[in-house]
Amino acid sequence: MDHSRTPLLEALADYHRMGRYGFTPPGHRQGRGADERVLDVIGSDAFRSDVLVIAGLDDRLARNGYLARAEALMADAVRAETAFFSTCGSSLSVKAAMMAVAGGHDGGLLVARDSHKSIVAGLIFSGVQPHWITPRWDAQHHFSHPPSPQQVRQAWEQHPEASGALIVSPTPYGTCADSAAIAAICHERGKPLIVDEAWGAHLPFHPDLPTWAMDAGADICVVSVHKMGAGFEQGSVFHLQGDLVDPIRLSECADLLMTTSPNVLIYAAMDGWRRQMVERGHELLGEALRVAEHARRQLTEIPGIEVLEQELLGVEASHDLDRLQVLMDLSGTGASGYQAADWLREHRRIDMGLADHRRLLATLSLGDDKGTVDTLVDAIRAWRDQLTEPSPARIDLPSPADLQLDTVMLPRDAFFGPAETVPVHEAVGRVAAEQLTPYPPGIPVILPGEMIDGPVLDYLRTGVEAGMNVPDAADPRIRTIRVVARL
Repeated sequence: MDHSRTPLLEALADYHRMGRYGFTPPGHRQGRGADERVLDVIGSDAFRSDVLVIAGLDDRLARNGYLARAEALMADAVRAETAFFSTCGSSLSVKAAMMAVAGGHDGGLLVARDSHKSIVAGLIFSGVQPHWITPRWDAQHHFSHPPSPQQVRQAWEQHPEASGALIVSPTPYGTCADSAAIAAICHERGKPLIVDEAWGAHLPFHPDLPTWAMDAGADICVVSVHKMGAGFEQGSVFHLQGDLVDPIRLSECADLLMTTSPNVLIYAAMDGWRRQMVERGHELLGEALRVAEHARRQLTEIPGIEVLEQELLGVEASHDLDRLQVLMDLSGTGASGYQAADWLREHRRIDMGLADHRRLLATLSLGDDKGTVDTLVDAIRAWRDQLTEPSPARIDLPSPADLQLDTVMLPRDAFFGPAETVPVHEAVGRVAAEQLTPYPPGIPVILPGEMIDGPVLDYLRTGVEAGMNVPDAADPRIRTIRVVARL
């Protein structure tokens, strides 16, 4: 295929060159109707390119096939059989995948418990029964790793009726599962594997990165182009191969969730990013990996900061690691990641990928270079130098056993059923009617339908006091919890 072509980007360029004008949405009319104060911030070019009808991008004019050609090029670029574009993020894409595999079936779905909140939302929407696969737990670092192949095999032995399996790899920390072995275990049973690879859009384009899910044998793979690629927020692609998932059913499930008014800027950026990766991806990502190694060396020299790498790999740990995710353990400084992130934001105008009770994450990309990394290192060194008497708030960390809450109701039934709000100290032993998710990275600690225990509530309550953000809670301060009503 001719990867120098970009059907969507070219269609947008033609729209501008021909001076077309549409009496259709969007109503801002290429910025003519936009408030000048908005244009001063966003710029007029964004509005000029926000057009619905580029002969083929809107439901009424889909016969021109620009989108289909762009998706075919994407599939070819990453060695998948089919690719689907989404302008609603991987949150939509993973829901469509779950519904295509398990929707309407009674067997449920094997789901890694370290899944993003969007997967939980998929369970609530679809009514699918989750059979949780417990992640591996590093009690020393208080850190979870993706499930092992053996854990997935055990889950199949316990729930052979499940329609498929879903794992997250890479995790937001860059740790990766042995997707090839897990795919083989699923395929022994004739069941598909979905990989939520939202953090892995770049993986097909360089051999020194972890194995791409399609190369590992996954049936469906979901990626967020905006995370580790060069697309806009909300840009997502889900890829398909093999004969275990019906592509028409997958497309129809996506159509149920997809907007009929997609943003062409998101589509066109994905199209252009695919061309960039085919033509220069190896070069760009190779340089990004060298920059990341420079960052790791420099950060390791700062007293009290441990850049995690080998600690994340090996026995009872992850199978591989995306080294563009630079994870720093700050416990040797006596401060929390929350405190460090707040200081960097206030004093150096730097936002980190995520922070927790003992870690900071710097997510590097092909857009970084030695200059941006040196700025990061200098800022973290300055934070460390001014840290004289750290006094992080105490966080009650639960044991791995305490984190494994029992699922006693379908997430859908608990979420949509009668609920009541109770003080946090009265929620122990009750069934959650909401999900409580420290963010980022967005992995729920409590899900609708789970029986709440005291240690997890203590973790959330003391975590919020220490700087943790739980934005999806009905009460973000965790003074009250929504639970299933007693009838």
